[in-house]
Amino acid sequence: MADPARARKIADRIKVVAAEYLEYRLKDERLGFVTITDVRVTGDLQHASIFYTVFGSDEEREGTAAALQDNLGRIRSYVGKALGIRLTPSLEFIADALPETSSQLEDALRKARERDEELARQRAQAAYAGDADPYKKPVGADDELSGVGAAPADSAGDVTSASDVTSASDSDSVDGYMAVPPPASVKDGGVDAEEASQLEDVAALDLVDQEEDAAQGTGRADG
Repeated sequence: MADPARARKIADRIKVVAAEYLEYRLKDERLGFVTITDVRVTGDLQHASIFYTVFGSDEEREGTAAALQDNLGRIRSYVGKALGIRLTPSLEFIADALPETSSQLEDALRKARERDEELARQRAQAAYAGDADPYKKPVGADDELSGVGAAPADSAGDVTSASDVTSASDSDSVDGYMAVPPPASVKDGGVDAEEASQLEDVAALDLVDQEEDAAQGTGRADG
């Protein structure tokens, strides 16, 4: 097996010589615009693979491939004379897939750019589903102080001041527990409907007793 450095040197020389022959010496109407992209030589220097591309249509690529295959012997003879080595390696022309890969990459990049532009337009027209800042903020010291002393309103619309609440809690609490406040009727000295009915019944009975006593007293006086 030859030295890899020598094989690389021969491959580079074949690349230059083959490109020169195809451009200036090969006369074939089927030959298109050919570019030699790479040459690879086997370790024993017996075979060389020449990779090429053709700028043009599929028909031009097919015509170029046929022209290279028909003139392969002439190209090898020219390469052998230029190399000056004892054994000229056999040549093989291989169409490089680089243009197809490059075209696929360009298409993928173009689609990616279009997708990015579409997303940018949607982002510019987007709106928040809720508030712009949905996170709760901690209450500041000023907000806490402003809430102190506010008078809560009960169901009847009465307003109880903070001093009344404080004094009531101090006087009614026992061992740290708040006493249950009495009903409004008892606290205010009033009566509810049931108590009023009972009081009316008692008053009626008292009136009847007084009338009976008065009648009895009148009878005794007449006797």
